[in-house]
Amino acid sequence: MKNFFSNYKSSLMLLIAIIIGGFAGIVFGTKTSVVQPLGDLFLNLMFMMIVPLVFFSIAAAIANMGGMQRLGKIMGSIFIVFLGTAIISAFLAFAGTSIINPLEGTDTSAIRGLMDQVEKPETSLEDISVLEQLVNTFTVSDFSLLLSRSNMLQLIVFSVLFGLATALAGEVAKPVAAFLTGGTAVMMKMVKIVMYYAPIGLGAYFAAVIGQLGPQILEGYARGFILYLVLTLVYYFGFFTLYAYLAGRSEGVKIFWKNAFTPSITAIATCSSAASIPANLESTRKMGVPKDIAETVIPLGANMHKDGSVFGGVLKIVFLFTLFGKDMTSPSNILSIIAVSFLVGAVMGAIPGGGLIGEMLILSIFDFPPSVLPIIAVISTIIDAPATLLNSTGNTVCAMMVTRLVEGKNWLKKSFSPSETV
Repeated sequence: MKNFFSNYKSSLMLLIAIIIGGFAGIVFGTKTSVVQPLGDLFLNLMFMMIVPLVFFSIAAAIANMGGMQRLGKIMGSIFIVFLGTAIISAFLAFAGTSIINPLEGTDTSAIRGLMDQVEKPETSLEDISVLEQLVNTFTVSDFSLLLSRSNMLQLIVFSVLFGLATALAGEVAKPVAAFLTGGTAVMMKMVKIVMYYAPIGLGAYFAAVIGQLGPQILEGYARGFILYLVLTLVYYFGFFTLYAYLAGRSEGVKIFWKNAFTPSITAIATCSSAASIPANLESTRKMGVPKDIAETVIPLGANMHKDGSVFGGVLKIVFLFTLFGKDMTSPSNILSIIAVSFLVGAVMGAIPGGGLIGEMLILSIFDFPPSVLPIIAVISTIIDAPATLLNSTGNTVCAMMVTRLVEGKNWLKKSFSPSETV
């Protein structure tokens, strides 16, 4: 028992802080906004470190790789794993909404009443061409724009190129590789220092979020939220366990659930995949994932692996189909819903402002009036926490599966002695 509390002391403190914050939000409602600055302080400290942490970790991992063949194998494995889990998510979410339709028997006037509370976008999808979207997805117009968490994918592209160039430069660039490795170590120490404040910061932030969000969950939104929670539990406990088993059999399941607690709590509390990167990196290392794989999968996954967002895409489309009386039983519509939800969740999530573009894409493809955009925007707010849990924590088990593909079936034996994996 003593060892249990020693191993999980920090996680238990986070959980207790989150529970206290949640109760405070329920009891005091919007009054809890008074403590939000304490939560914002923690998030700002984490966000301040995200840009250098992502740059150093990715660039160092690639610069110190044994060869370019390994990098290619890692990237190919990441693509296979991310694509596979996103497709599974889309089918599972559609099955769930087919069994329980969130808007069935609901007075939709309540939903329409919430539309006025959401700010309408100033730009439309038609204003941005496909090629412009592609350019904006992977690049920025100035180096200074990379120094922002709003351009994470572009920063990752730059970091990959920088690490690749360092590796290709060979002997002359060894000091640069050493600098990148040292920078990664320093950033992880900074994260550890800030995490001492985490129980206070996360507790205060969660209290404010619950206090402000509670009154908005009405009728169909409440059903949708409950359905999303059920799907989240099924996917989190069921499919994450399956993925861990595929990665490392029974030992993989044990090592995953032993280390999944802290990244899960961080994801739920912060509702930010970016803020969860440090916790995910630490946990994947404890899971035995090699450093270069962990530091490639986790930052990439924070932008491009969004199974929870795929769930949300299905829920939004089903909401609108029900609201406008469209048929969801025809094979063509079923395939369309699954395909568009996959596109919205797995592809658009990587684009800056992609959430908005994805929602507008739903309206465009299915010919819904632009005035209903606020309906699905409200859904995004309601499901934010569980969606982040699946998006972010799923990156850790994906890192295990990528390791299985890259290192082979005995990767856990290479990472741990027999006594450590029990």
